This record gives sequence, structure tokens and C-alpha cells, in this order.
Amino acid sequence: MAAEGDAVGPVIEEDDISVDVGEKGRHRPVMVVEHLDIEAYAALYTGRTKISRLLFIAENCGVASMELEALRMAYDEIRKGEDTQLFREVVAKIDGRLGPDYGSDNAWADDVDRRAELRKEKLENELNASMTNLIKESIRMGYNDFGDFYYAHGQLEEAFKSYIRTHEYCTTSAHIVHMCLNAILVSIEMGHFFNISSYFCMAWQNQDRFRPDSVTISKLHCAAGLAAMMGEKYKFAAREFVDTGMLIQNSYTEVIALQDVATYGGLCALATFNRAELKRYVIDNINFRNCLELVPEIRELINDFYSGRYVSCMEYLENPKANLLLDIHLHDHLKTLYERIRNKALTHYVLPFVSVDLHMMANAFKTSVTDLEKELEALIPNNQIKIRGTAHSSVSCRLRVNLIGK
Repeated sequence: MAAEGDAVGPVIEEDDISVDVGEKGRHRPVMVVEHLDIEAYAALYTGRTKISRLLFIAENCGVASMELEALRMAYDEIRKGEDTQLFREVVAKIDGRLGPDYGSDNAWADDVDRRAELRKEKLENELNASMTNLIKESIRMGYNDFGDFYYAHGQLEEAFKSYIRTHEYCTTSAHIVHMCLNAILVSIEMGHFFNISSYFCMAWQNQDRFRPDSVTISKLHCAAGLAAMMGEKYKFAAREFVDTGMLIQNSYTEVIALQDVATYGGLCALATFNRAELKRYVIDNINFRNCLELVPEIRELINDFYSGRYVSCMEYLENPKANLLLDIHLHDHLKTLYERIRNKALTHYVLPFVSVDLHMMANAFKTSVTDLEKELEALIPNNQIKIRGTAHSSVSCRLRVNLIGK
């Protein structure tokens, strides 16, 4: 197979990559991802992560109307809870721009703080009584209640300490797994992803003893995947998210939505899986494939990448980028993941050919010939592409390449 009448290259087996070089008759229309619907997006989440994601959008969107909408929704959500410190911070961010209905409600905040003091005193008395009577289960529940209390009021460090104190009073494996999930939740909120692996391992060692339901196991997979992604261990993250799939359902919305599982898992898989792994763990995986149905642009991106339809593949890659940059967890990793996916696409594009028309390839990858040459040259030191010759004259502008198997 050769591009534009070049010499015939190596024989391509049926399962090898077939490249759609973008002829008009074969180019499929690409769905356009709409501007982020903040209300629909926020509805996917509950609890503190809903507020954190809204505040992240407000800080990073760069659009005044979107910023104010996110702040308005965050304000309303905070009023449903008891975190008065976060409430005051959001009021300061709004700075009167949403009118008197979204100002500082000192009466509400003072009332919440007063009730919090009474609640804390009651919890202290109950815990002291349990400690005096040496009732392990009551002590465990007392520390757990304190963890819930501190978490609700935004005192995350204290919440974490209270949750892990329950460990020495756990009497069953189920108690230990519950403690680990609480510690993981608070660690995610604090951004302490390095904590997650320890509590994941502890929970995993105990889950066999009481045979938890599939939802609990899926929560652990999600947490491990998130920690791996934040630690730039993208292949491990992909495996964890792929193993989660639809099993998580809507049971972990205080951390992650099903759409996130599909998006994080799909992008990490594209960036790190080889062709056989992509087919086995993603495309032929019914559980994860059903999850991808919730994010059709990622589904089509994966299908086009695997099928060698790089024109539409690159469009699907760019379409959701602006929205994905507003994801609180994906934001810092999107550039790296996109670069890896694009580099793999460049590598796979030239695989079937003895020589490649750089004009045609540049058109497929939405770039100039000059920039494309720089991208290809950057792949040479890593042995992803090995040049056997040089670019011919600017008239033919062809590059002879030999791909080292990927």
C-alpha cells in the first residue's frame, strides 16, 4: 500500500492499520461539541466535588458570563450545606456582581456556626462516654461521626484524622474498607493523591474477606485510576478506569461521574495502549464500551483512531478540548495526553507506507508541512519513526520512512 502512487510498501495484514487519508468521498461529518452547559455538567456531581468543580470552572474559563454562572451555582450549593468558610470565600469572589441575593448572609452563617458548636459538643460528650465504657464499636462510630462533621464544615485535615482513627477500633473487614473509602474521599478533596494508594491497598487486602458488592470494588478502581492519572501513570490509570466501566453507575458522584470514567479512561488508553490492548480492553470490552456511549465524541475518537481515520480523529480530538480543560482533574494532564495521542497517530499514519506525501499528511493533521516535519523529526530520537531517506524537493515533498514497530 502506498500513498499517491508511490512504490508498494510492506504487505499489511487484515488486522493492521488502514489509513483514511481524507478523500472527500470518505470523510465523515464530525459531531461538534457544544459550549459547556454548566448546569448539566454540575448535575452529574454531588457534595463538595460539585462545588469544587464549579469554582474551578469559574477560575479558569476566562468568560465573564460563564464565571458568574458557575459562582452563582456554587453559592446556591454551598447554602445547602454547612461550610461557612467556603461560603464567605465564594461571596468574596462574586464581589456583588450577582446582586443582593448573592451577597454575604451573616445571619445564615452565624446560625450555622452556632448549631455546629452545639453539634460538636454533643459528639464530644458521646465519644467520651464511649471511651470511658471501652465500647469499640461506639468509639469507631464516634470518630466516624466526627469525620463526617468536620468534612461537612470544610475542615478536611481534621476529617481525615478522625476517619483514620477509626482503624484501631474496626472489628470487621467491612469497617476497614469503609474507613479506607472515607480516607480516600478526603484525600481527593485535599489533592493528596499520594495517600490514595496506601488506602487502596489496605481496602483491597480486606475486600476478599467480606466480598463487597461490585459498586464498592468499582469505587476503589476509580480512586486508584484517579491517583494514577494525577501521578502521570497513565497506562495504569487507563486499566483502572476500563475495569470500572458501567459498574460504578451513579454511586460515586461525590468524586466522579460515569462520563469522567469514560473520558479519563478513553484518553489514557489512547495515549498508552498499543493496538492489541486498545482492541482488547476498550473496543471489545462491552462494559467499558457501554460507558463510552455516554461520551460519543470520545467513543468516535477511539474508533477513528483504531480504524486509521486520522482526519476525523484529529477533529474529534480537538472538539472537546476547551471543555476538557475545565475539568478539575484532567486540566493539568490534557496537554501531555493529547501530545502522546497525536504522536501515536503520526506514527501509525506512516506505518503502511514506504513514502508519505507530506502535504496530504499535513492536511490530515491540520498543520503546515513545516510544522509537520518538526513533529516527525521529534519522534526520531525516541525511535518511534526512523527516517531512511530525506524529504524530496518541495515539488513532490515526500518523506521516506521506516517505522519501528509500535
